[in-house]
Amino acid sequence: MSDAVDAIIGQWAKERPDVVDDLWPVELFARIQRLARVIDKTAKASAAAHGVEHGEFDVLTTLQRSGPPYALTAGAFLKASMVTSGAITNRIDKMEAKGLVERVREGDDRRTVKIRLTAYGQEVTRAAFADHLANYAQLLADVDRDLVDTTAEGLRQMLEALGDTAIK
Repeated sequence: MSDAVDAIIGQWAKERPDVVDDLWPVELFARIQRLARVIDKTAKASAAAHGVEHGEFDVLTTLQRSGPPYALTAGAFLKASMVTSGAITNRIDKMEAKGLVERVREGDDRRTVKIRLTAYGQEVTRAAFADHLANYAQLLADVDRDLVDTTAEGLRQMLEALGDTAIK
């Protein structure tokens, strides 16, 4: 069996036989990149079906999984999410306009602002996350569960080796 990455490797082997022994990382990383594109496409479509962008979906699910009261400071949010600091302000502004989140100030220190899911945001998150999980399951429907588990464990070990460890 072969895939698009095998074809790419074959092309490089023909064009640059001097680098054949150096192509081994491409075997992994090119497949991860291609897989990420497949996942991203379906995740974007799933989020769009609920009226949110994929990045907004990440904000919603980060707040939801933080537990009640479903609110985080900007700093805590950045540590817990997959969003960069440069993208967050604009994204939160748009989400606030949609009624998905709100900015709240707590206590006497009015400088501390939390981003909190609204009731509507919680409703959208529950529905969108259910569809998201169903889409992931559908993507893997024809893949052996043991292979999925083994691959997940291998990727976990690689991420740990590269310093991508638990969220603190």
